[in-house]
Amino acid sequence: MSRILVVEDEPIIRGELRRLLARHGHDVSEAAAVSEAAAERELDAFDLVITDLRLPGAPGTDLIGPAGETPVLVMTSYATVKSAVEAMKLGAADYVAKPFDHDELLVTVDRLLAQGRLRRQVAALRSDVERDYPVSGMVGRSPGMLEVFARVAKVAPTDATVLVRGESGTGKELVARAIHERSKRRDAPLVAVNCAAIPDGLIESELFGHEKGAFTGAAATHTGLVEAAAGGTLFLDEIGELPAAAQARLLRVLQEGEVRRVGATRTRRIDVRVIAATHRDLPQMVREGGFRSDLYFRLRVVEIFLPPLRDRGEDLEELSQHLLEQSMRRLGKSGLCFTPAGLGAIVSYHWPGNVRELDNAIERAAILCDTGRITPELLALEEPNALSDASNPGDVDVVTVTVDPEAESSVPLAAGAESLEGYFRRYVLEHQDRMSETELARRLGISRKALWERRARLGIPRSRPS
Repeated sequence: MSRILVVEDEPIIRGELRRLLARHGHDVSEAAAVSEAAAERELDAFDLVITDLRLPGAPGTDLIGPAGETPVLVMTSYATVKSAVEAMKLGAADYVAKPFDHDELLVTVDRLLAQGRLRRQVAALRSDVERDYPVSGMVGRSPGMLEVFARVAKVAPTDATVLVRGESGTGKELVARAIHERSKRRDAPLVAVNCAAIPDGLIESELFGHEKGAFTGAAATHTGLVEAAAGGTLFLDEIGELPAAAQARLLRVLQEGEVRRVGATRTRRIDVRVIAATHRDLPQMVREGGFRSDLYFRLRVVEIFLPPLRDRGEDLEELSQHLLEQSMRRLGKSGLCFTPAGLGAIVSYHWPGNVRELDNAIERAAILCDTGRITPELLALEEPNALSDASNPGDVDVVTVTVDPEAESSVPLAAGAESLEGYFRRYVLEHQDRMSETELARRLGISRKALWERRARLGIPRSRPS
Protein backbone atom coordinates (compact mmCIF):
# COMPACT_ATOMS: atom_id res chain seq x y z
CA MET A 1 0.00 0.00 0.00
CA SER A 2 1.43 3.38 -1.07
CA ARG A 3 1.16 6.49 1.11
CA ILE A 4 -0.06 9.57 -0.79
CA LEU A 5 -0.48 13.13 0.50
CA VAL A 6 -3.10 15.31 -1.25
CA VAL A 7 -2.70 19.08 -0.74
CA GLU A 8 -5.78 20.92 -2.07
CA ASP A 9 -7.66 23.92 -0.69
CA GLU A 10 -11.02 22.94 -2.27
CA PRO A 11 -12.68 20.40 0.11
CA ILE A 12 -14.83 18.87 -2.65
CA ILE A 13 -11.87 18.17 -4.96
CA ARG A 14 -9.75 17.00 -2.02
CA GLY A 15 -12.44 14.55 -0.93
CA GLU A 16 -12.95 13.28 -4.48
CA LEU A 17 -9.22 12.60 -4.85
CA ARG A 18 -9.08 10.84 -1.47
CA ARG A 19 -11.96 8.50 -2.35
CA LEU A 20 -10.58 7.78 -5.84
CA LEU A 21 -7.10 6.88 -4.57
CA ALA A 22 -8.43 4.93 -1.57
CA ARG A 23 -10.58 2.76 -3.89
CA HIS A 24 -7.38 1.75 -5.67
CA GLY A 25 -5.59 0.63 -2.52
CA HIS A 26 -3.68 3.75 -1.48
CA ASP A 27 -3.37 5.20 2.01
CA VAL A 28 -4.32 8.87 1.59
CA SER A 29 -3.64 11.86 3.88
CA GLU A 30 -4.97 15.40 3.31
CA ALA A 31 -3.88 18.99 3.79
CA ALA A 32 -5.46 22.30 2.75
CA ALA A 33 -2.30 24.42 2.44
CA VAL A 34 1.48 24.22 2.10
CA SER A 35 2.01 25.36 5.68
CA GLU A 36 -0.30 22.64 7.00
CA ALA A 37 1.36 19.95 4.91
CA ALA A 38 4.91 20.97 5.84
CA ALA A 39 4.25 21.61 9.53
CA GLU A 40 2.36 18.48 10.47
CA ARG A 41 3.97 15.77 8.33
CA GLU A 42 7.34 14.38 7.29
CA LEU A 43 6.96 14.66 3.52
CA ASP A 44 9.69 12.15 2.75
CA ALA A 45 7.61 9.52 4.58
CA PHE A 46 5.11 9.59 1.71
CA ASP A 47 5.50 7.76 -1.59
CA LEU A 48 3.86 10.60 -3.57
CA VAL A 49 2.65 14.16 -2.99
CA ILE A 50 -0.21 15.50 -5.14
CA THR A 51 -0.62 19.26 -4.76
CA ASP A 52 -2.56 22.07 -6.35
CA LEU A 53 -0.33 24.77 -7.86
CA ARG A 54 -2.28 27.73 -6.44
CA LEU A 55 -2.87 27.44 -2.72
CA PRO A 56 -3.54 30.04 -0.02
CA GLY A 57 -0.33 31.45 1.44
CA ALA A 58 2.22 29.72 -0.82
CA PRO A 59 2.26 27.85 -4.13
CA GLY A 60 2.23 24.06 -4.16
CA THR A 61 5.69 24.00 -5.75
CA ASP A 62 7.09 25.09 -2.37
CA LEU A 63 6.62 21.47 -1.27
CA ILE A 64 9.12 20.16 -3.84
CA GLY A 65 12.21 21.00 -1.78
CA PRO A 66 10.98 19.61 1.58
CA ALA A 67 9.70 16.48 -0.20
CA GLY A 68 13.26 15.43 -1.01
CA GLU A 69 13.22 12.18 -3.01
CA THR A 70 9.41 11.92 -2.84
CA PRO A 71 7.92 12.81 -6.27
CA VAL A 72 5.53 15.76 -6.40
CA LEU A 73 2.64 15.78 -8.90
CA VAL A 74 1.37 19.33 -9.54
CA MET A 75 -2.21 19.99 -10.65
CA THR A 76 -4.03 23.21 -11.46
CA SER A 77 -7.07 24.54 -13.27
CA TYR A 78 -4.91 27.33 -14.68
CA ALA A 79 -3.19 25.06 -17.17
CA THR A 80 -0.81 26.93 -19.39
CA VAL A 81 2.42 25.91 -21.08
CA LYS A 82 4.32 28.49 -19.07
CA SER A 83 3.09 27.29 -15.67
CA ALA A 84 3.78 23.65 -16.66
CA VAL A 85 7.33 24.47 -17.69
CA GLU A 86 7.95 26.47 -14.50
CA ALA A 87 6.66 23.64 -12.31
CA MET A 88 8.86 21.09 -14.07
CA LYS A 89 11.90 23.38 -13.79
CA LEU A 90 11.35 23.57 -10.05
CA GLY A 91 11.50 19.79 -9.84
CA ALA A 92 7.92 18.59 -10.17
CA ALA A 93 7.70 14.93 -11.22
CA ASP A 94 4.74 15.64 -13.54
CA TYR A 95 1.91 18.08 -14.24
CA VAL A 96 -1.84 17.55 -14.73
CA ALA A 97 -4.63 20.00 -15.52
CA LYS A 98 -8.01 20.23 -13.75
CA PRO A 99 -10.60 19.01 -14.40
CA PHE A 100 -8.67 15.77 -14.74
CA ASP A 101 -9.77 12.45 -16.17
CA HIS A 102 -9.80 9.80 -13.41
CA ASP A 103 -8.21 7.10 -15.53
CA GLU A 104 -5.45 9.39 -16.78
CA LEU A 105 -4.70 10.56 -13.25
CA LEU A 106 -4.48 6.98 -11.97
CA VAL A 107 -2.11 6.04 -14.80
CA THR A 108 0.14 8.99 -13.89
CA VAL A 109 0.03 8.12 -10.18
CA ASP A 110 0.91 4.47 -10.84
CA ARG A 111 3.81 5.49 -13.08
CA LEU A 112 5.29 7.89 -10.51
CA LEU A 113 4.92 5.33 -7.72
CA ALA A 114 6.63 2.66 -9.85
CA GLN A 115 9.49 5.04 -10.63
CA GLY A 116 9.85 5.83 -6.94
CA ARG A 117 10.01 2.14 -6.01
CA LEU A 118 12.65 1.58 -8.68
CA ARG A 119 14.75 4.47 -7.36
CA ARG A 120 14.60 3.08 -3.83
CA GLN A 121 15.58 -0.41 -5.03
CA VAL A 122 18.52 0.98 -6.99
CA ALA A 123 19.62 3.04 -3.98
CA ALA A 124 19.41 0.00 -1.69
CA LEU A 125 21.29 -2.15 -4.18
CA ARG A 126 23.96 0.52 -4.60
CA SER A 127 24.29 0.75 -0.82
CA ASP A 128 24.72 -3.03 -0.52
CA VAL A 129 27.28 -3.12 -3.32
CA GLU A 130 29.27 -0.21 -1.86
CA ARG A 131 29.27 -1.92 1.53
CA ASP A 132 30.44 -5.29 0.20
CA TYR A 133 32.62 -4.02 -2.66
CA PRO A 134 33.77 -0.45 -1.89
CA VAL A 135 35.16 -0.15 -5.43
CA SER A 136 32.57 -1.40 -7.89
CA GLY A 137 33.59 -4.75 -9.35
CA MET A 138 36.67 -5.08 -7.13
CA VAL A 139 36.91 -7.67 -4.38
CA GLY A 140 39.48 -7.82 -1.63
CA ARG A 141 40.26 -7.30 2.02
CA SER A 142 44.07 -7.27 1.87
CA PRO A 143 45.77 -4.19 3.38
CA GLY A 144 46.69 -2.84 -0.07
CA MET A 145 43.11 -3.04 -1.35
CA LEU A 146 41.66 -1.54 1.84
CA GLU A 147 43.96 1.43 1.25
CA VAL A 148 42.64 1.71 -2.33
CA PHE A 149 39.02 1.65 -1.12
CA ALA A 150 39.75 4.30 1.51
CA ARG A 151 41.36 6.65 -1.00
CA VAL A 152 38.55 6.22 -3.50
CA ALA A 153 36.01 7.11 -0.80
CA LYS A 154 37.96 10.25 0.14
CA VAL A 155 38.75 11.59 -3.32
CA ALA A 156 35.51 10.71 -5.17
CA PRO A 157 33.33 13.58 -3.79
CA THR A 158 35.98 16.14 -4.82
CA ASP A 159 37.05 17.37 -8.25
CA ALA A 160 40.72 16.57 -7.61
CA THR A 161 42.80 15.09 -10.42
CA VAL A 162 43.79 11.48 -9.69
CA LEU A 163 46.71 9.37 -10.91
CA VAL A 164 46.13 5.61 -10.68
CA ARG A 165 49.27 3.49 -10.85
CA GLY A 166 49.61 -0.26 -11.08
CA GLU A 167 50.68 -3.12 -13.29
CA SER A 168 48.69 -4.04 -16.38
CA GLY A 169 45.56 -6.00 -15.50
CA THR A 170 45.19 -4.77 -11.90
CA GLY A 171 41.90 -2.94 -12.55
CA LYS A 172 42.86 0.72 -12.98
CA GLU A 173 39.80 1.51 -15.10
CA LEU A 174 37.53 0.02 -12.42
CA VAL A 175 39.00 2.50 -9.94
CA ALA A 176 38.35 5.38 -12.35
CA ARG A 177 34.74 4.26 -12.85
CA ALA A 178 34.21 3.94 -9.09
CA ILE A 179 35.50 7.48 -8.53
CA HIS A 180 33.20 8.80 -11.25
CA GLU A 181 30.13 6.93 -9.98
CA ARG A 182 30.64 8.27 -6.45
CA SER A 183 31.23 11.86 -7.56
CA LYS A 184 28.80 14.71 -8.15
CA ARG A 185 29.50 14.17 -11.88
CA ARG A 186 27.94 10.70 -11.91
CA ASP A 187 25.08 11.77 -14.19
CA ALA A 188 27.49 13.27 -16.75
CA PRO A 189 29.58 11.17 -19.16
CA LEU A 190 32.70 9.19 -18.30
CA VAL A 191 34.89 9.18 -21.40
CA ALA A 192 37.68 6.56 -21.35
CA VAL A 193 40.66 6.96 -23.70
CA ASN A 194 43.54 4.54 -24.16
CA CYS A 195 46.41 6.85 -25.13
CA ALA A 196 48.50 3.91 -26.36
CA ALA A 197 45.81 2.87 -28.87
CA ILE A 198 45.74 6.15 -30.83
CA PRO A 199 48.53 6.87 -33.37
CA ASP A 200 50.76 9.83 -32.45
CA GLY A 201 49.67 11.76 -35.55
CA LEU A 202 46.00 11.59 -34.59
CA ILE A 203 46.01 11.82 -30.82
CA GLU A 204 45.85 15.63 -30.60
CA SER A 205 42.90 15.73 -32.99
CA GLU A 206 41.12 12.89 -31.19
CA LEU A 207 41.62 14.37 -27.73
CA PHE A 208 41.24 18.09 -28.38
CA GLY A 209 39.31 18.19 -31.68
CA HIS A 210 40.08 20.12 -34.86
CA GLU A 211 38.62 22.83 -37.04
CA LYS A 212 37.57 22.32 -40.63
CA GLY A 213 40.60 22.61 -42.91
CA ALA A 214 43.11 22.37 -40.04
CA PHE A 215 45.01 19.69 -41.98
CA THR A 216 44.65 17.54 -45.06
CA GLY A 217 41.53 15.42 -44.68
CA ALA A 218 39.88 17.67 -42.06
CA ALA A 219 36.69 18.10 -44.09
CA ALA A 220 34.57 19.11 -41.08
CA THR A 221 34.90 20.44 -37.55
CA HIS A 222 35.53 17.63 -35.06
CA THR A 223 34.74 17.75 -31.34
CA GLY A 224 37.48 16.11 -29.29
CA LEU A 225 37.08 13.61 -26.48
CA VAL A 226 38.01 16.24 -23.88
CA GLU A 227 35.02 18.34 -24.91
CA ALA A 228 32.84 15.22 -25.11
CA ALA A 229 33.54 14.68 -21.40
CA ALA A 230 32.43 18.23 -20.48
CA GLY A 231 30.74 18.25 -17.09
CA GLY A 232 31.90 14.69 -16.45
CA THR A 233 35.14 12.73 -16.16
CA LEU A 234 37.92 12.10 -18.67
CA PHE A 235 39.85 8.87 -18.00
CA LEU A 236 43.23 8.79 -19.73
CA ASP A 237 44.61 5.26 -19.60
CA GLU A 238 48.31 4.69 -20.37
CA ILE A 239 49.03 8.39 -19.87
CA GLY A 240 52.76 7.61 -20.13
CA GLU A 241 52.32 7.05 -23.89
CA LEU A 242 51.05 10.61 -24.53
CA PRO A 243 53.30 12.50 -27.00
CA ALA A 244 55.01 15.74 -25.92
CA ALA A 245 52.72 18.07 -27.92
CA ALA A 246 49.59 16.46 -26.47
CA GLN A 247 51.11 16.68 -22.99
CA ALA A 248 51.37 20.47 -23.38
CA ARG A 249 47.74 20.76 -24.46
CA LEU A 250 46.57 18.56 -21.59
CA LEU A 251 48.54 20.69 -19.13
CA ARG A 252 46.56 23.75 -20.24
CA VAL A 253 43.31 21.87 -19.69
CA LEU A 254 44.38 21.08 -16.13
CA GLN A 255 45.86 24.51 -15.33
CA GLU A 256 43.44 26.88 -17.02
CA GLY A 257 40.35 24.79 -17.72
CA GLU A 258 40.68 25.62 -21.41
CA VAL A 259 40.92 23.55 -24.58
CA ARG A 260 42.00 24.69 -28.06
CA ARG A 261 41.13 22.58 -31.07
CA VAL A 262 43.82 21.87 -33.66
CA GLY A 263 43.74 24.75 -36.17
CA ALA A 264 41.65 27.02 -33.93
CA THR A 265 42.71 30.52 -32.88
CA ARG A 266 40.57 30.74 -29.75
CA THR A 267 40.31 28.58 -26.66
CA ARG A 268 37.11 27.20 -25.13
CA ARG A 269 36.31 26.95 -21.46
CA ILE A 270 35.91 23.36 -20.34
CA ASP A 271 34.74 21.82 -17.04
CA VAL A 272 36.09 18.29 -16.85
CA ARG A 273 37.69 16.11 -14.22
CA VAL A 274 40.76 14.16 -15.28
CA ILE A 275 41.74 10.72 -13.97
CA ALA A 276 44.94 9.29 -15.45
CA ALA A 277 46.39 5.79 -15.18
CA THR A 278 49.66 4.15 -16.12
CA HIS A 279 51.79 1.08 -15.53
CA ARG A 280 54.92 3.07 -16.42
CA ASP A 281 57.39 4.57 -13.94
CA LEU A 282 56.46 8.23 -14.50
CA PRO A 283 59.10 9.66 -12.10
CA GLN A 284 61.79 7.82 -14.07
CA MET A 285 60.29 9.08 -17.35
CA VAL A 286 60.40 12.64 -15.94
CA ARG A 287 64.07 12.24 -15.04
CA GLU A 288 64.81 10.92 -18.54
CA GLY A 289 62.85 13.73 -20.24
CA GLY A 290 60.12 11.48 -21.62
CA PHE A 291 57.32 13.08 -19.58
CA ARG A 292 56.76 16.68 -18.53
CA SER A 293 57.45 17.27 -14.85
CA ASP A 294 54.81 20.03 -14.58
CA LEU A 295 52.17 17.71 -16.06
CA TYR A 296 53.23 14.88 -13.75
CA PHE A 297 52.77 17.05 -10.65
CA ARG A 298 49.41 18.30 -11.94
CA LEU A 299 48.22 14.73 -12.43
CA ARG A 300 49.28 13.33 -9.07
CA VAL A 301 47.19 15.58 -6.83
CA VAL A 302 45.97 12.30 -5.39
CA GLU A 303 47.79 9.07 -6.23
CA ILE A 304 46.26 5.61 -5.89
CA PHE A 305 48.47 2.54 -6.20
CA LEU A 306 46.89 -0.80 -7.11
CA PRO A 307 48.91 -3.73 -5.73
CA PRO A 308 49.71 -6.63 -8.07
CA LEU A 309 47.70 -9.81 -7.56
CA ARG A 310 50.74 -11.72 -6.30
CA ASP A 311 50.82 -9.39 -3.26
CA ARG A 312 47.14 -10.01 -2.47
CA GLY A 313 47.41 -13.65 -1.39
CA GLU A 314 44.59 -13.43 1.14
CA ASP A 315 42.22 -12.06 -1.54
CA LEU A 316 42.75 -14.83 -4.09
CA GLU A 317 40.14 -17.32 -2.90
CA GLU A 318 37.36 -14.72 -2.51
CA LEU A 319 38.28 -13.05 -5.81
CA SER A 320 38.36 -16.40 -7.64
CA GLN A 321 34.88 -17.30 -6.37
CA HIS A 322 33.59 -13.87 -7.42
CA LEU A 323 35.06 -14.20 -10.93
CA LEU A 324 33.71 -17.75 -11.26
CA GLU A 325 30.19 -16.52 -10.43
CA GLN A 326 30.55 -13.81 -13.08
CA SER A 327 31.73 -16.35 -15.65
CA MET A 328 28.80 -18.65 -14.90
CA ARG A 329 26.36 -15.77 -15.43
CA ARG A 330 27.99 -14.84 -18.74
CA LEU A 331 28.05 -18.43 -19.95
CA GLY A 332 24.63 -19.43 -18.62
CA LYS A 333 26.14 -22.19 -16.46
CA SER A 334 25.58 -23.12 -12.83
CA GLY A 335 26.94 -25.45 -10.18
CA LEU A 336 30.64 -24.99 -11.00
CA CYS A 337 33.16 -25.08 -8.16
CA PHE A 338 36.91 -25.32 -7.63
CA THR A 339 38.52 -28.53 -6.44
CA PRO A 340 40.94 -28.07 -3.51
CA ALA A 341 43.81 -28.70 -5.92
CA GLY A 342 42.39 -26.18 -8.39
CA LEU A 343 42.11 -23.50 -5.72
CA GLY A 344 45.57 -24.41 -4.49
CA ALA A 345 46.97 -23.93 -8.00
CA ILE A 346 45.39 -20.47 -8.13
CA VAL A 347 46.82 -19.48 -4.76
CA SER A 348 50.33 -20.68 -5.62
CA TYR A 349 50.51 -19.15 -9.12
CA HIS A 350 52.49 -15.93 -9.65
CA TRP A 351 49.86 -14.18 -11.88
CA PRO A 352 52.05 -11.94 -14.03
CA GLY A 353 48.90 -10.77 -15.87
CA ASN A 354 47.14 -9.96 -12.58
CA VAL A 355 43.31 -9.94 -12.30
CA ARG A 356 42.83 -9.91 -16.08
CA GLU A 357 44.82 -13.15 -16.40
CA LEU A 358 42.93 -14.73 -13.48
CA ASP A 359 39.59 -13.79 -15.04
CA ASN A 360 40.60 -15.26 -18.40
CA ALA A 361 41.88 -18.49 -16.82
CA ILE A 362 38.67 -18.98 -14.83
CA GLU A 363 36.44 -18.24 -17.83
CA ARG A 364 38.42 -20.69 -19.98
CA ALA A 365 38.11 -23.37 -17.28
CA ALA A 366 34.36 -22.70 -16.94
CA ILE A 367 33.90 -23.12 -20.70
CA LEU A 368 35.83 -26.41 -20.80
CA CYS A 369 34.44 -27.85 -17.56
CA ASP A 370 32.04 -30.79 -18.05
CA THR A 371 32.09 -32.28 -14.54
CA GLY A 372 31.24 -29.18 -12.52
CA ARG A 373 34.64 -29.27 -10.79
CA ILE A 374 37.43 -26.95 -11.91
CA THR A 375 40.80 -28.67 -11.64
CA PRO A 376 44.38 -27.42 -12.20
CA GLU A 377 44.33 -29.07 -15.64
CA LEU A 378 41.39 -26.90 -16.73
CA LEU A 379 43.07 -23.76 -15.43
CA ALA A 380 46.22 -24.63 -17.44
CA LEU A 381 48.56 -22.51 -15.34
CA GLU A 382 52.11 -23.09 -16.56
CA GLU A 383 54.31 -22.04 -13.67
CA PRO A 384 57.05 -23.95 -11.79
CA ASN A 385 55.14 -23.75 -8.53
CA ALA A 386 51.81 -24.81 -10.05
CA LEU A 387 50.48 -28.35 -10.07
CA SER A 388 51.17 -30.34 -13.25
CA ASP A 389 50.30 -33.87 -14.28
CA ALA A 390 52.84 -36.59 -14.97
CA SER A 391 52.60 -40.32 -15.55
CA ASN A 392 54.77 -43.04 -14.02
CA PRO A 393 55.66 -46.34 -15.70
CA GLY A 394 53.22 -48.24 -13.49
CA ASP A 395 50.20 -46.34 -14.88
CA VAL A 396 49.75 -44.65 -11.47
CA ASP A 397 48.78 -40.99 -11.74
CA VAL A 398 51.50 -38.85 -10.19
CA VAL A 399 51.37 -35.16 -9.34
CA THR A 400 54.75 -33.40 -9.24
CA VAL A 401 54.85 -30.29 -7.05
CA THR A 402 57.79 -27.98 -7.63
CA VAL A 403 57.48 -25.29 -5.01
CA ASP A 404 60.22 -22.98 -6.26
CA PRO A 405 62.99 -23.08 -8.88
CA GLU A 406 65.49 -22.86 -6.00
CA ALA A 407 63.85 -25.62 -3.99
CA GLU A 408 65.99 -28.66 -3.26
CA SER A 409 63.70 -31.18 -4.85
CA SER A 410 60.40 -31.84 -6.57
CA VAL A 411 58.29 -34.19 -4.51
CA PRO A 412 56.20 -36.73 -6.47
CA LEU A 413 52.86 -37.47 -4.87
CA ALA A 414 50.54 -40.29 -5.86
CA ALA A 415 47.21 -38.75 -6.80
CA GLY A 416 44.73 -39.36 -4.01
CA ALA A 417 47.48 -40.51 -1.63
CA GLU A 418 48.26 -37.04 -0.34
CA SER A 419 46.13 -33.93 -0.57
CA LEU A 420 47.46 -30.44 -1.13
CA GLU A 421 46.99 -29.70 2.57
CA GLY A 422 48.85 -32.89 3.42
CA TYR A 423 51.74 -31.84 1.23
CA PHE A 424 51.67 -28.34 2.80
CA ARG A 425 51.79 -29.82 6.31
CA ARG A 426 54.68 -32.14 5.45
CA TYR A 427 56.69 -29.50 3.62
CA VAL A 428 56.36 -26.97 6.49
CA LEU A 429 57.28 -29.52 9.16
CA GLU A 430 60.30 -30.71 7.18
CA HIS A 431 61.73 -27.26 6.41
CA GLN A 432 60.62 -24.86 9.15
CA ASP A 433 63.60 -25.68 11.41
CA ARG A 434 66.06 -24.20 8.91
CA MET A 435 63.93 -21.56 7.14
CA SER A 436 62.47 -18.27 8.30
CA GLU A 437 58.75 -17.68 7.82
CA THR A 438 59.53 -15.28 4.96
CA GLU A 439 61.68 -17.86 3.16
CA LEU A 440 59.15 -20.63 3.80
CA ALA A 441 56.31 -18.52 2.39
CA ARG A 442 58.40 -17.61 -0.65
CA ARG A 443 59.23 -21.24 -1.38
CA LEU A 444 55.55 -22.15 -1.11
CA GLY A 445 54.57 -19.24 -3.35
CA ILE A 446 52.20 -17.63 -0.83
CA SER A 447 52.22 -14.56 1.44
CA ARG A 448 53.35 -14.72 5.08
CA LYS A 449 49.80 -13.95 6.17
CA ALA A 450 48.49 -16.87 4.10
CA LEU A 451 51.17 -19.11 5.63
CA TRP A 452 50.15 -18.04 9.13
CA GLU A 453 46.45 -18.61 8.40
CA ARG A 454 47.08 -22.11 7.04
CA ARG A 455 49.25 -22.95 10.04
CA ALA A 456 46.41 -21.94 12.34
CA ARG A 457 43.80 -23.81 10.31
CA LEU A 458 45.83 -27.02 10.11
CA GLY A 459 47.21 -26.78 13.66
CA ILE A 460 50.88 -26.79 12.61
CA PRO A 461 53.08 -25.52 15.44
CA ARG A 462 55.71 -22.92 14.59
CA SER A 463 59.35 -23.41 15.50
CA ARG A 464 62.25 -21.02 15.21
CA PRO A 465 64.85 -21.76 12.47
CA SER A 466 68.16 -23.07 13.71
